[in-house]
Amino acid sequence: MWACNVWIPFSLLWCVASVISFSALPQEEPQLGSVRVVFQTNYGDIEFGFLPTVAPKTVDHIFKLVRLGCYNTNHFFRVDKGFVAQVADVVGGRTAPMNEEQRREGEKTVVGEFSDVKHVKGVLSMGRFEDPNSAQSSFSMLLGDAPHLDGQYAIFGRVTRGEETLKKFEQLPTRREGIFVMPTERITILSTYYYDTEMESCETERSVLKRKLAASAVETERQRMKCFP
Repeated sequence: MWACNVWIPFSLLWCVASVISFSALPQEEPQLGSVRVVFQTNYGDIEFGFLPTVAPKTVDHIFKLVRLGCYNTNHFFRVDKGFVAQVADVVGGRTAPMNEEQRREGEKTVVGEFSDVKHVKGVLSMGRFEDPNSAQSSFSMLLGDAPHLDGQYAIFGRVTRGEETLKKFEQLPTRREGIFVMPTERITILSTYYYDTEMESCETERSVLKRKLAASAVETERQRMKCFP
């Protein structure tokens, strides 16, 4: 057997090693924006935040629907334990009639913003038809990891509170219709609201400052009365 010695430049070895090391590093988790949305359902509240750096067009679209009140009286039409709880499209899913602006926005589609973010428990992922750019207003809250969905559906947010509410969903009786597992009882989104965590922080700090100033004024007056009766 012949032995063959091959000389490889050190710089090439360093580049290869760097690429391998870099690819082995864990991906940094995308950060949530400051806005939080709350869905108030007949089984409890669910709060979620957006991932604007991952799917900016999707985030803008869904947040506009929230601001217009489009998800009010809508429902979760699908609850597949350990998989997804899916919100119905607002056009057709609500019990309340829609005004012209709500319907116009609800019927819009958004381009498929597929990313490397993984479908793990808690993420929000857009529903769509076969056309990758057919997403409208239906989306799923992942109740478990679903790697088979990776790269095929647009992830745009993450649940921040309300895990107990989602667990209640999973305990409801269901029926199967084709590929869908659906609750036999309607899970209604009674109302929605949103807030900005950064603004809330400012309000808290302002309140603390006001209390400190008030306490300072009281102490100043006490010292004045003591020293200058």
